[in-house]
Amino acid sequence: MFRTLSLSRRKVLRTAAGAISIALTAGWVTQAAAQQTLRLSHQWSTNDIRHKVAEVLASELEQAEVGLNLQIFPNQSLFRANDQWGAVASGRLDMTLIPLSYAGGRHPEVNLTLMPGLVKNHEHSRRINESPFMDKLEEVLNRAGTVTVVKGWLAGGFASKRNCILEPEDVRGQQMRAAGKAFEQMVAGAGASIASMPSSEIYSAMQTGVLDAVNTSSSSFVSFRLYEQVTCYTPAADYTLWFMYQPVMMSKRSYDRLNDAQKAALAAAASKAEAFYVAEAAKEDAESAEVFRKAGVEVREMNAEQFAMWRTLAETTSYKAFAEEVRGGKELLDLALSVD
Repeated sequence: MFRTLSLSRRKVLRTAAGAISIALTAGWVTQAAAQQTLRLSHQWSTNDIRHKVAEVLASELEQAEVGLNLQIFPNQSLFRANDQWGAVASGRLDMTLIPLSYAGGRHPEVNLTLMPGLVKNHEHSRRINESPFMDKLEEVLNRAGTVTVVKGWLAGGFASKRNCILEPEDVRGQQMRAAGKAFEQMVAGAGASIASMPSSEIYSAMQTGVLDAVNTSSSSFVSFRLYEQVTCYTPAADYTLWFMYQPVMMSKRSYDRLNDAQKAALAAAASKAEAFYVAEAAKEDAESAEVFRKAGVEVREMNAEQFAMWRTLAETTSYKAFAEEVRGGKELLDLALSVD
């Protein structure tokens, strides 16, 4: 097994700028002279926070002048949403910004990155990023042929065409898109029927009556204009059940082709992009609620008692299933839950 790689590890980032300077002094500029273009595919619009994260990464790489450019393909213009993980893992695509749980069918360990109530808030997500749990998860991703470039968590909520979703009883009888296996298990346990699809297909599914309700990220609620299809929105607020890990991932094959100066530049660019991601993610939640209010949609926030109801349900559905079904799942779950 090769050494765990994650470009946003604190030690790498602290030394990235110095490494670039050393690289230039050592004459590695000539190695970087042959321009390389990395292709990054994602499924969102150019107004979405995740596209903007990719733009920060591209801008920083261009300014580093190490012969490395990043070309971004938004709106599934290069690969379909569900095809991006396989393309990166196999080396057919250099980079993607993806909800990691999309890879859960092939690597069930990553379903833990979309587990109800696991991440409490944005500050908690930062501590999880630097925890032994994330180190262990990175080992899984490395074995799959990928490297984490930028870590990022987005919060989200619920919305429905029928009623406000605040506690488990509210989803009973609704046809629902629940993002990720763990949320599907939980809302199914509450009596909802499940329809699985990427976030880019939610709007048309709600428009045609295939879906009654949905949970997804705050940014997706806005960028896909879901306020045009629902009557009530439960946003991420003081009590947030929904957090989803959505990192920038890179093919290890592509990463291994970079020279030392380019790897250092990529780490430095990743540091800037990650800082932007963290700052903007928290803003998305409040801004999404305001967008829905202005569109005439009722907005209701979940309280502590309602959050506890969902967490109890998750412990008997999602948490239990993950620990029983995934090899090493209990160890991973315990590591994640141990992060204060």
